[in-house]
Amino acid sequence: MKLIAGLTLATVLSSAMPIMAEENRKAERPPESLGFVEWVVLQDTGLRLKARLDTGAKTSSLHAVNVESFEKGDEKWVSFQVPLADHRDQESGEKGVKPDDVTLEFERPVERTVLIKRKGAESQRRYVVRMEFCIAGSTHETEFSLTDRGRFSYPALLGRRFMSDDNILVTSADAFLAEKECEHQTLDQIAESANNATPVK
Repeated sequence: MKLIAGLTLATVLSSAMPIMAEENRKAERPPESLGFVEWVVLQDTGLRLKARLDTGAKTSSLHAVNVESFEKGDEKWVSFQVPLADHRDQESGEKGVKPDDVTLEFERPVERTVLIKRKGAESQRRYVVRMEFCIAGSTHETEFSLTDRGRFSYPALLGRRFMSDDNILVTSADAFLAEKECEHQTLDQIAESANNATPVK
């Protein structure tokens, strides 16, 4: 039986923070060196994924399927799924839940759309949402474009916007350089949380 975790996660974004205070915060944060691949954990789910830090991409991207837009009040939202079967990097746990058994569902407000030009293929328009995640023991928030990354090695990609906003330096010759880890859940724990989750409406 396939288990679908419904996670209706409404994000309230504050626009009240003064620009000057934000710039001071960035200036005070010391630069952090990370490898070209690191673990990230999606907040509110405990899902740990491998992410490639790509200086060639401006916007980060996240593996997502069945992406559908809908209206919520006066806002445009998007629902999407993250099937764990496409990337098998999760720890199973004692009960032996398999990646094929778990698909996470999300809802997010649409920040914007981007048109991606692809070599040898038609251009693709993608929805962009804000997602909170943990990397190297610290919580961050950035914009992710939603696209099917099932054929790629890494389900998440972190682009220059995240790196510049959070003062990240990338060592291109090494991976997994983070000195701190983020708390995450095993597949067993994610499946258990899914049983108590409210399905997406």
